[in-house]
Amino acid sequence: MLSSSYVGRFAPSPSGPLHFGSLVCALTSFLDARVHNGTWLVRIEDIDPPREDPKHIKTILNQLERHGLHWDKNVIYQSERQTQYQLALDGLSTRKLIFACECSRARLRQSGGVYDGRCRERQISFSDSAIRLKVPQTYLYDRVKIFDRIFGEYCQHLASDTGDFVLKRRDGLFSYQFASVVDDQFQGVTHIVRGGDLLESAPRQVYLQNCLGYKNLDYAHIPLVKNKHGQKLSKQNQSKPAQVNRASSNLWAALAWLNQKPPQSIYGAPVTDILSWAKSNWRLQHIREKVKQMGS
Repeated sequence: MLSSSYVGRFAPSPSGPLHFGSLVCALTSFLDARVHNGTWLVRIEDIDPPREDPKHIKTILNQLERHGLHWDKNVIYQSERQTQYQLALDGLSTRKLIFACECSRARLRQSGGVYDGRCRERQISFSDSAIRLKVPQTYLYDRVKIFDRIFGEYCQHLASDTGDFVLKRRDGLFSYQFASVVDDQFQGVTHIVRGGDLLESAPRQVYLQNCLGYKNLDYAHIPLVKNKHGQKLSKQNQSKPAQVNRASSNLWAALAWLNQKPPQSIYGAPVTDILSWAKSNWRLQHIREKVKQMGS
């Protein structure tokens, strides 16, 4: 029986098949939802065509299903939600919380990657320009703090750490930060479980939630799976896809990596049996212990 109080989601981008690291994220999100009798959703974040290939969508969904990670409602696709993003952007424009920016990436690099507000007060057309969200410039008011269920307290001063950040790019594509926040609200998401590389995105998303009048969400970021060279497993680093014919051993390995201590006796067991053991023995604090060990 599902509970209306917990809604989790897994939101892959179709830039390639799921590799072991992304499977670990999907499994963590799935199990945390299931142990809370919650709803688990899948969203395809396909809003950056230059980096994506639609053929990977079918592969990703098949990988999830073959690993027993079945979602509860229809999959939604960000590529079909451009109108909703524009409406949310228009609402911010009405409240004068956004502005057009013509600064190049090269100029941003020169300023250390933190936007310095150069275009804030300039009269620039919104067409063919990047659209940025104004962040508070006063030190006390730009502070955004979250409590992550795995990493603990995390804080950013938006003015000095990110500056006014982009919601819509010059090429007309909406940013990950913006589309993700709008869709989490639309889908009723309450809990986000995802990779630790996105921890630094959370304060911006919380601030954006506040600007849009949305509720803040519960966050848990898991440590990144890395290869033997210390690099994050990613499609860019040519990480191998998670093979569906090895679903059982993949799940066992993922649980072991998550410090859940799966017994050797269930290695090679059917996927349903491994997931049943995982649900009965799921402990988020074991991942916190792993983080402490990695930091020591």
